[in-house]
Amino acid sequence: MIQYPRVTTKLVILLGNPLGHSISPPMHNRVFEKLGMNYCYMPVEVTEKNLKKVFSGLSEMNVAGFNITIPHKISIIEYLDELDPLAATIGAVNTICVKDGKTKGYNTDGEGFIRSLEEEAHITAKGKRVFLLGCGGAARAIAMTLAFHGAEKIYIHNRTANKADGLANEINKKIRPCAEVVGSPEDQQKAIHSCDILINSTSLGMHPYEDVLPIDESLLSAELIVADIVYNPLITKLLKTARGKGCTIVPGLGMLIYQGAAAFKLFTGVEPLVEEMSEVVYSLMALKQ
Repeated sequence: MIQYPRVTTKLVILLGNPLGHSISPPMHNRVFEKLGMNYCYMPVEVTEKNLKKVFSGLSEMNVAGFNITIPHKISIIEYLDELDPLAATIGAVNTICVKDGKTKGYNTDGEGFIRSLEEEAHITAKGKRVFLLGCGGAARAIAMTLAFHGAEKIYIHNRTANKADGLANEINKKIRPCAEVVGSPEDQQKAIHSCDILINSTSLGMHPYEDVLPIDESLLSAELIVADIVYNPLITKLLKTARGKGCTIVPGLGMLIYQGAAAFKLFTGVEPLVEEMSEVVYSLMALKQ
């Protein structure tokens, strides 16, 4: 029998487009069930055109909060009542809490990524040189948090150069001067060969771009740690290629788990069951492979 949310059920809504690949709903709902909490996590696909109307309507319902994913992490900010200082610095939001009719935005992406890097590659950001592909909402969070954690250098490459310039300038002004934009293939090669970590924060590697590499594979070498924030597929073409070259790889699932755990606590005030979250997502991903 299908179990429908009760009238008193607190809702947590995932807003983005597309969402067919997302495994956040079962991850959160398993923990809600395990802890006996009357919450339900639901995905709602919404276009940029309808974002304001959908968000405003849902905020008036029995909603505890929202998770925000591609492509709304930056544009959602103008519809919020308040921003957490870290989210304001980053300029992107992935978590929103609703309390007393007011919405407050947070960002747990950066800390989620840092924790996955520590757990899976066994390194810290401090003193490391990083090459970052992309400068969307998740990239902003990762780059700002890397700078805050003491990364020595952050090279940023993006298809739209002026966006990369904007992000680098914000990092250098808001945190400290450590970010630089890289454009030409020659400059990319020089920068990557000086780096410890390469991060793909674009959607290349995710459906429908599973067979697309976000960077020329000739630029990968065994000394690099290669991370991808795309988690479906679990091992993207970039990660497969990097592993074949002897690189240490960091799949995107760890970031999903740890940013989700931080969001869970913001929504509920309750410590999440991280092991339970991990078990759910790895089981689901095994079925998808």
